[in-house]
Amino acid sequence: MVDVILIDDEKTVRDSARQWLELSGLKVRDYSDAREVVQTITKDFPGVVLSDVKMPGMDGVALQRTLALIDPGIPVVLFTGHGDIAMAVQAIRDGAYDFVEKPFEPERILETINRALEKRHLVLENRELRRDMQRSKGLESQLVGTSRVMRALKREIAHIAPTMANVLVIGETGTGKEVVARAIHAMSERNDGPYMALNCAAIPVNMAESELFGHCSGAFTGAQASRMGKLEAANGGTLFLDEVNSMPLDVQGKLLRALECKEVTPLGSNRSRSVEFRLVSAMNEDPRQAVREGRLREDLFFRLNTVELVAPPLRERQDDIPLLFSFFMDRAAENYDKPAEPLAPESLGQLMSHQWPGNVRELKNLAERYVLSSLPPAQRINKLLSGSSVDKRASAVRLKDQVNLFERNLIKDSLIRHKGNMKDVIAELMIPRRTLNEKMAKFNLKREYTSDS
Repeated sequence: MVDVILIDDEKTVRDSARQWLELSGLKVRDYSDAREVVQTITKDFPGVVLSDVKMPGMDGVALQRTLALIDPGIPVVLFTGHGDIAMAVQAIRDGAYDFVEKPFEPERILETINRALEKRHLVLENRELRRDMQRSKGLESQLVGTSRVMRALKREIAHIAPTMANVLVIGETGTGKEVVARAIHAMSERNDGPYMALNCAAIPVNMAESELFGHCSGAFTGAQASRMGKLEAANGGTLFLDEVNSMPLDVQGKLLRALECKEVTPLGSNRSRSVEFRLVSAMNEDPRQAVREGRLREDLFFRLNTVELVAPPLRERQDDIPLLFSFFMDRAAENYDKPAEPLAPESLGQLMSHQWPGNVRELKNLAERYVLSSLPPAQRINKLLSGSSVDKRASAVRLKDQVNLFERNLIKDSLIRHKGNMKDVIAELMIPRRTLNEKMAKFNLKREYTSDS
């Protein structure tokens, strides 16, 4: 990583300046022509540009203005002769970091460079922090949960989503594997491209190849018109293949070749078409077991799991149950135009003790049925879960969960009552703004009083 880019058309000046800067522990790259710097520098450059003002081709002032178009935060330090001071002062007004008059003292310019480096590093750190915050906000709206395993999963998604690495998501049925896939697409560099999803387990065996690669008119009986396959339709975006382990082995081989060559050939055609997409796959079993049993090609498995993520079952994230239920209940209440009746403590205990074999999907279904039920709210969960594995001691719910549920309902009711006016909510609840913000994030509440939180 370069700390200083040094530009001067005089070789003796460059050599001497580079020598004492390197002796001071800085990594230096020097140029004789400023135009070369413009062609190579990027907005993520972490260092300082040190340039002479008077140079042929492009002078230091023109360089500073050009770099400001790339990133106005890149610090440019100019060194000038006595007659160029007025020009250097104007350059500072235009955004240059500082100027040093020739002949300069090494200690003075070293101090200036160190201060500029410190500022530059702070600017880049703040940018990365803002990017992380934006990614986190996007994730919170898609992956609801604050448990340890969910926080870890969100960190992994935020880390790998901006890359083009293939991702394999492993998890039981109903854990939200496609929600993970959609989050990866939304946070990727290709989020403006298409998102195509295909459930491989739901495709008839004789139609698998056509669904993936497409076909030409007359390619087989019933193919009356040409059809684009999912791989081509996902070009420029993301392709999600669910239950990819259920795909016929011969089709798995053709999929592997398409991924390696980045091209598809529709059935009935002799011409291949180039494709470029991000592949996210999902399985509801251990892929290594599927390989051992001959249901998944090993070479395809290695191609799919550049990054491997695990969508945790609901029983491993019990802390998220109250938040998830409230989230789905509020959405169902809005969709069906029904009231979202708060859960009684004993009902919460029944939710917490249930085993949830259907995971988040089962919980979402229960929340919708709860909203649509005509029974008194205190009786609904018991009735809806009758016959399920509910612990008789369900009413002994943890105090922590009762407190969290109470706090969430209290804050949500206040937001609704005051129509999202944060000052009024703060005054009513008598808590600091920062505490309110933290609790709203924790409970997935939004400022809008009509929120589907």
